[in-house]
Amino acid sequence: MLVPCPAMLRPVLLLAGLLAVGGLVVGQAAAQGLKIGVIDPNRVVEESPQYEEARQTLSTEVAEREADLLDQQESLDRLNEKLERDGALMSEEEVKRLQNDIRARKRRLRYAKAELQEDFALRQSELRTKLVKQVEEVVRQIAKEQEIDLIVSEGVVYFSERIDISADVVERLKEEFRSR
Repeated sequence: MLVPCPAMLRPVLLLAGLLAVGGLVVGQAAAQGLKIGVIDPNRVVEESPQYEEARQTLSTEVAEREADLLDQQESLDRLNEKLERDGALMSEEEVKRLQNDIRARKRRLRYAKAELQEDFALRQSELRTKLVKQVEEVVRQIAKEQEIDLIVSEGVVYFSERIDISADVVERLKEEFRSR
C-alpha cells in the first residue's frame, strides 16, 4: 500500500516551520494580505484515483510472482512429506539426493522471496514518487490560479475550512486522471 511521503512538500514544510517559529511572520502575512492555503496530504493521496490505480497496479504486478512462490512452497512441502513418508523405504543415496534437492529448493525460495520484497519496495517507491510529483504539480497550479502565497502541509495543528485546498487538489487529480 502506498503511504504519503513525508518529503512530499519539503520546501513547503520548511516555510511552515518558519511560520511556526515567528509569530511576527504570520502577523506580517496578514497585514500584507498574503494568502495561505493548507493541504492534507493523506486526504489528497487517499482520495486521488492515481493512488488507487497505483495500488492496483502494484497488486497485479505482485500477484503472479506471489502465486509462483506459493507453488514453489507447495512443491517443497510435498517433497518434505515424501521424505518423511518414504524415507525409510528409500536407499541412502535416494534420501541424500532428495535432501539435497529440498535444501536447494529452500535456498531458491528464500532468494525469490527476498527478491520479490526488494522489487516490491522499489516499485512502490517508484509509484509513490510519480504520485508525489503529480500532487506537487497540481498544488503549484492551484496556488497560481488562486493566487495563494504559501501552502502548508503536515504538522499543522489547526486550520479552517476556508484555507483547505485539499478538495481542489483531489478534484484536479481526478480531472487529470479522467483526461488520460
